[in-house]
Amino acid sequence: MTTSPFGPLTVIVNPHAGRGRVAEEVPELERQLRAKGLQYTLRFTEGPGDATRLAREAVLAGARFLVAVGGDGTVHEVVNGMMGEEGPLAEGLVLGVVAAGSGCDLVRTFGLPGDATRACHHLVGDSVYPMDLMRITYRGGDGAERTRYGVNVAEAGLGAAVAARAEHLPRFFGRSRYFVAFWLTLPRFPLARVRVRADRRAYEGPAFLVVVGNCQFYGAGMRVSPRSYPGDGVLDVLVFKGPRSDAFTMIPRIYRGEHVPHPHVAELRAKVAVQVEADRALPVEADGEVLGTTPAVFQVVPRAILMKV
Repeated sequence: MTTSPFGPLTVIVNPHAGRGRVAEEVPELERQLRAKGLQYTLRFTEGPGDATRLAREAVLAGARFLVAVGGDGTVHEVVNGMMGEEGPLAEGLVLGVVAAGSGCDLVRTFGLPGDATRACHHLVGDSVYPMDLMRITYRGGDGAERTRYGVNVAEAGLGAAVAARAEHLPRFFGRSRYFVAFWLTLPRFPLARVRVRADRRAYEGPAFLVVVGNCQFYGAGMRVSPRSYPGDGVLDVLVFKGPRSDAFTMIPRIYRGEHVPHPHVAELRAKVAVQVEADRALPVEADGEVLGTTPAVFQVVPRAILMKV
């Protein structure tokens, strides 16, 4: 048995992703790993936060190559386990992603396969992409300031409210629960007055959504931040100013990444940080995980980890 140039793989599996389908794919996943001569250790999550704990334990024990098997939420947790308050817990940490579960938009930006069997091919070899992260500071439910790292796309406003509503819908809806949550949330989500500062530039005015993109895709294939590249040291900010009916009319254009430039969308870019404030507490999410509320700060963490491609 050989191993990767980055050492043995610690494979963290969310068996509940995809309504349990990921658990069914594990035997084939292991067969593929063995066939490629990769030395690995398999770890299974049992509930929220487990992937973060398992990733942190692995890194502190000396692991340098971690593989997240699941959706964007699983990747989010694994990456947060690789990071400490000041940055990565160790130098040269490598993240591999085997896309599975209810959705993994992160891999779309990198052009990686969206199924477990083909995804194993990119775990071989030494090709990596230095990847930026977002360090997000926000207001927790108890009013205290909290910090989390974002990998893909973060947002404040309508999209985060939809994600929060979707969490409470039955899982049998699958990926469609986000569309159900959207229709339930939109009529009761008025425009807010926001102040968004990206380094030295700012927008102040009405908005129903502020998107902060490190990568390009979210929401099962929406190319919401088409100018984002996760290794350029920049966060791309899109402020959807309204009217609220834009939430309907822009969806086809967002899927194609053709909603910018647009007179109803303000574009900003930050090499340091993005600050979002509003006249009311807006929900904040990252990678599909609801975090808390505004005020929020999104800081660029350049080349924090290596993405296996």
